[in-house]
Amino acid sequence: MDLRIQRAVYANLCTRPNAVESGPFVLGLDHGTDSPHINYATPAPGAEITAADVADLVTAFAGRPPRLEYVTSCAPGLEKLLFDAGFAVEARNEYLTCTPASLVAQPVPVGFELFVPETDGEIAGVIGVQNEAFGSPGDAGPADIDRQRHVSQRGGVFVAARTTDGRYAGGGGTVVPSDGICEIGGIAVGVAHRGRGLAGAITAGIAGRLFEAGIEVAWLEAGGDDSWRVYERVGFRPAGQRLYIAKY
Repeated sequence: MDLRIQRAVYANLCTRPNAVESGPFVLGLDHGTDSPHINYATPAPGAEITAADVADLVTAFAGRPPRLEYVTSCAPGLEKLLFDAGFAVEARNEYLTCTPASLVAQPVPVGFELFVPETDGEIAGVIGVQNEAFGSPGDAGPADIDRQRHVSQRGGVFVAARTTDGRYAGGGGTVVPSDGICEIGGIAVGVAHRGRGLAGAITAGIAGRLFEAGIEVAWLEAGGDDSWRVYERVGFRPAGQRLYIAKY
């Protein structure tokens, strides 16, 4: 599974609007945002990597903080090379996977409904809730809307929740699927609507749509114990380790 996940991550970054290949790495650059969580690199699984490759990678970031995310088992010698180049670990996360057989449907709480944002206003409204939930309040701009449309047009899924009187309550989405695998991310619920089961309903709704489209494996990472419990209820199970590492 590690190899399939890393291949999918590499392929996904290649779909970024301004992706750059640097030796055994791909940088998933997007000039529409400075977010390091969008602009990062990953190695080709199993590639031979040298200190010179790492130096070239730093240069390829062209002034942006160099940052990588990858499945550790797919590049076992890379971490030391990055340490030697002045990188520091941000996090070591365990990723979880779900299949059609393990998915557990979750009820949508009373007073809410799930929907697929389609208009610019709907997309912007849901992204605004996500931004606030993740501690970065702010309206979605044209680049944010274009980024979401780019993913949706290539098979990605975007699902949101709103109250029955039309207030946006939460949402989440995926990257562009690759080789039967797709990452789910950005699961967020507004503060006023937490504790009612919305996160689980949104996650299950996204995974269900992926599986209906023929995706074999959905995967994600939990941001803490609470989200871990939510994802386990939906049917996600621990499967491997990923490293987040950067040089600021």
